[in-house]
Amino acid sequence: MTEYWYYLDSGKQTPAYNMAADECLLHWHSKGEIPPVIRFYEWKPAGLSVGYFQKTKNRIDGEAVKQNGFDLVRRLTGGRAVLHDDELTYSVIVSEDHPKMPASIKEAYLVISKGLLQGLQALDIPADFAIPEGKLDIQSSAVCFEEPSWYEIIINGKKAIGSAQTRKNGVILQHGSIPITIDNKVLYDMFLYKNDKVKDRAMKGFKDKATSLTEATNRSISIEDLKTSIKNGIEQALNIQLKPFQFSQEQEQAVLDLAEKKYKNDEWNLSR
Repeated sequence: MTEYWYYLDSGKQTPAYNMAADECLLHWHSKGEIPPVIRFYEWKPAGLSVGYFQKTKNRIDGEAVKQNGFDLVRRLTGGRAVLHDDELTYSVIVSEDHPKMPASIKEAYLVISKGLLQGLQALDIPADFAIPEGKLDIQSSAVCFEEPSWYEIIINGKKAIGSAQTRKNGVILQHGSIPITIDNKVLYDMFLYKNDKVKDRAMKGFKDKATSLTEATNRSISIEDLKTSIKNGIEQALNIQLKPFQFSQEQEQAVLDLAEKKYKNDEWNLSR
């Protein structure tokens, strides 16, 4: 029997809207109002998202974020900062007790990453899983893409997709950034460093550890081709069929209200 999940393509939305939409989907799924959801989205304006536990005071240059025309937003998920600009972002919302989802966070990453991997490989991108050596020092940097975690996607040994996961009300929310291009200089201008030497060293380390699809393949990959291929990869890996879904007027308003109340609010975004 075919299992149907919802597929939602939100297009380009504000950072506040994007985070509010993921939280609303999690809430609705926890109440049994909607089935599991795969969502794709983009960012307009570009956004700097920080992890749920991440400190912003004396770490993030808020003025530089504003001067670049970006919005800062805090995620529900953990991890470190990500600049969302020229990229495709995915989210997966599914119950913790779903038969396809392992109890372990690491193994759940593997299940979801299989779909991402198959999608990239179908575009002739030489992607693979990251299997880190030793224990990652998650406090060593404020920037997400400087280190791959278990089963995140790498290309030519460099991190190509940055993902984060949380579990709330019995539901897994995993979302991740698939950058088509990365502007390293703009990214690092938004962080505070002791001096330029430390900043330059961090930028060089980032270039050695992270990549974009364009840099890794030396060719142009359209956002629509990427959506189609990742969508197909997820369907195959999870053995599901994705059914197109759009928010009702009431659901759309709930997302907008949460975006305004929470994700545009410094009390949330700058809470740490």
